[in-house]
Amino acid sequence: MISVAAFRKQLALPKTSWQICLLAILGGCTSALLVILFTLAIEEIQQLYLIERDNYNTLDRVSRFDLPIIGSLIILLFAWLTGYKYLRTGIPFVLHRLKVAHGVIPLKNTLNQFFGSAVALASGFSVGREGPAVHLGAAASSYIGSLLKLPYNSVRTLCACGIAAGIAATFNTPIAAVIFVMEVIMREYKIHIFIPVMLASLVGSLITRNVFDVTHNFEYFHKIELIPQHYIPLIILALLLGTLAAAFNKTLVTVIKHSTRIHIIPRLMLAAMITGTLGYLVPGAMGVGSGAIDVSLSNNWHVGLLLSLLLAKFVMTTFAIGLGIPGGIVGPIIGIGAIAGAFTGAIVLQIMPSEHISNDFILLGMSGFMAASLNAPLAALLAVVELSGQLEIILPAMIVITIASIISGQLFKNRSVFTMQLDVQHLAYRKPPIEKTLQKIGVLGVMKDKFDLLEQASEKSLAGRVVSIDAKVPIINKTIKKIMVNKKISEQITYYWAEFDAKVPLATNHQDSNAEVENSHAEYQISAKMHLHKLHPLSHQATLAEAYLALVDERCGGVYIYQKNVVDIIGIVTFEQMRHYLVTGKFQQ
Repeated sequence: MISVAAFRKQLALPKTSWQICLLAILGGCTSALLVILFTLAIEEIQQLYLIERDNYNTLDRVSRFDLPIIGSLIILLFAWLTGYKYLRTGIPFVLHRLKVAHGVIPLKNTLNQFFGSAVALASGFSVGREGPAVHLGAAASSYIGSLLKLPYNSVRTLCACGIAAGIAATFNTPIAAVIFVMEVIMREYKIHIFIPVMLASLVGSLITRNVFDVTHNFEYFHKIELIPQHYIPLIILALLLGTLAAAFNKTLVTVIKHSTRIHIIPRLMLAAMITGTLGYLVPGAMGVGSGAIDVSLSNNWHVGLLLSLLLAKFVMTTFAIGLGIPGGIVGPIIGIGAIAGAFTGAIVLQIMPSEHISNDFILLGMSGFMAASLNAPLAALLAVVELSGQLEIILPAMIVITIASIISGQLFKNRSVFTMQLDVQHLAYRKPPIEKTLQKIGVLGVMKDKFDLLEQASEKSLAGRVVSIDAKVPIINKTIKKIMVNKKISEQITYYWAEFDAKVPLATNHQDSNAEVENSHAEYQISAKMHLHKLHPLSHQATLAEAYLALVDERCGGVYIYQKNVVDIIGIVTFEQMRHYLVTGKFQQ
C-alpha cells in the first residue's frame, strides 16, 4: 500500500503517473457534474418564460426589454451578499489564478460565477457558457488538490484537467477542449499535462452524453459543398473576419478600461439597458449565440437583416462582457463569426446566384473569427470540425483561419482577447522563464530528506567538535553538511544550514582509512572553516519557484520543508540544487 507521503512525492515530479491520471479522472467527473448542474439550472430558469431554450423571439418586446434589467438586479443582489469584489470571474480570472495561486480559485468567486452566470445566461445577456464552464471546472478540480494537500504543481495540472472536462461537458467536443487548454490556458504542450487533460476531457464528454443524450448543437450542418471557385470569396471572408476580430477585441478592452472607475451597480444596470434596448429591436441577438446562428440559417440570406444582427450582437457582447456581466465570451464570438459568415455568403450569392453555398460560410465564419479573436487557430479548427461532424471543412477552414489570424495579428497588432483583458485589468498572468520552469516541480520531489538535526547548536559549540556522521548520508562535494538549530531568547527557533569546507577523520579501529565509508558510522572532527546559512521555511505543497524566490537575493543557503507546522521538518532544498538544475537540466543526487 502506497503511503500518502510517497503519493504526494510522485505527484511533485513533472512526469506522467497513474496517480495524476487517477486524480484527473476524479477531477474530470467532479467538474463535469458541476457544469451539468449549472446547465440544468439555466434550463430550469428559462422554462419559466421561454417556449424554446435560448429563443427570445417568442417573448414580446416589453418582456425582452425588462428581462435583462431583472436579471442584473438579481446578479447585484447575490454579489452584495457575497461581496462585490468577488464578482471577478471567467477565463481571464482563471488565467490570473493559475499564475499567482497555482489555479486555486476562491469559493466566493465560484459562487458568483455559478449563480450570477446562470441568471445572466437565462436573462438574455450576450455571454457564453464556456467561461463559467472553465471557471467551475478549474475550481472543482483544484479544490480536490487543495483538500488532499497535493503539491502545487499537481494542483495546477488538476486545474487544467477540470477546465478541459468543463468545456467538453458544455460543447461535447473533447478534442477541441484538450487543444483549447493547451493552446489558450496553459500555452504549452507537455506530455505529463497532455495525458491527464485528455483523460479529464474524455470523462467530461462521456458524462454529458449520458446525462443529456445529445451529440452536438450544430448537427444541422450537412455535407460541405464548397468548390475551388469559392476560395476567392473565402479569402474575402477571412479578411473581413480578421478586421472584425481586431475591432471586437479593441472595443471590448476600451469598454473595460473606461468602466473600471464606475461602481459595479451602474455598470451592470447600463449593460442591462443596452441589452434590453437592442433585444427590443433585434431579438435574435440576445442569448449565447445559438439564436443568432438560427436566425442566420432561416433568413434566406437577407443582407440587411444580417447586418443589423451583426451590429447588435457586436455591441451587445462588448458591453455585457466589458461592463462586468458574469459569463463567457467564446459563445458570443462563435455567434458573431456565424453572422459574419452568413453576411459574406449572402453577398457572394448575389454575385454568383447560380452557385449553391449552403451553410458552409457560417461554419467558416465561426472558425475564422474564433481563431483571430482568441489567437487559438488549432482549437478553432478542431472545434468547428467536432461541432459540424464534417472532415471536409478542414481545408477551407485552414484557409480562412490562417488569413484571418495573420490580418488580425500582424496588420492590426491584435492579441488574444483574454490577455488583452488581463492587461487592462492589471492582473498578472506572466512569469519569468526561470519561475515558469521551476514551478513545474514540487519541492517534495527533489528535497534532501537525509540530514542530522543538532538541537540548540551554535557556531561556537560546533567548532572543533567531534560529530558522528551516518555513512549513508550523501556528502556533496566531499563536504559535511548538517542542519543546526539556534534557539533564540524569544523562544523562536531559527534553522541554519551548516557547510564545512573540509573534514578530518579521527583514528578508527580500521586499518584501511579508505574503508571508513563502508561503516555505518564514522567520526569526523570539524577543523576547517564553517559557513552558516539561514534556512527559510516552505510548505511541502510549494514548488521550486517559491524556493527560488526565497533564496534569489542571497543566492546561497536553502529552504527547509515542513509538513504541518514550521518545526516539522521533512527535507531541505538548497539554492545550489536549483542552480545545478537550471544549468544542467539534472538534479544532484
